[in-house]
Amino acid sequence: MGDSAGSPSAVKSAFRVRDYMTSTVTSLTVDARLLDAALLIRRTGKRHVPVVSEEGKVLGIISDRDVARLAPSVLSPLSPEEYNKIFEGTSVTLAMTKDPVTIHPDAPVQQAVNIMATKKFSSVLVTEPDGKLVGIITVTDLLSLLNQLLQAADRS
Repeated sequence: MGDSAGSPSAVKSAFRVRDYMTSTVTSLTVDARLLDAALLIRRTGKRHVPVVSEEGKVLGIISDRDVARLAPSVLSPLSPEEYNKIFEGTSVTLAMTKDPVTIHPDAPVQQAVNIMATKKFSSVLVTEPDGKLVGIITVTDLLSLLNQLLQAADRS
C-alpha cells in the first residue's frame, strides 16, 4: 500500500475520519476499462473512484482528471468508433494512481486535512489496517464539517 497515514494518532480528538467520511463508496476492480471509469464518473457525479482487488483492498484511485488526461482529443481526426475503441481497450490500471495515500477511520480529521492541504489532494481513501476500503473523505466532506462548526460558532 502507498503512504499510509493510516494509524490513528495519539492526539485526542472528538473529530474522527469515520464520522465525516462517505462510507458508501462505488469502486472499480482492476479488470475495469477506462470506459467503465468514465461512465461511472459521469453517472454518479463522483470525481474520485477507488480501484480495488476482488477482496476489496485498495490498489489505486482514478479521478475524472485521469480519465480526461488519457482521452483522445475531440479535435483529433478519430471517428466515434475509434474514440470508443480507445476507451474500451484501455485498462483502468493505466490511468489510476497506484498505491494511494490512505487513512484509518479512527484517525483525527485534522490528519486528513493535513494530508489534503500539504499534498493538494481532493480526497483520501479510508482503509482498515489490512488495506480494505471502508470509505473516502473528500474536500466536500470537510467543507460540510467546517460549515457545521461555523454555524455552531454563530449560534454561541
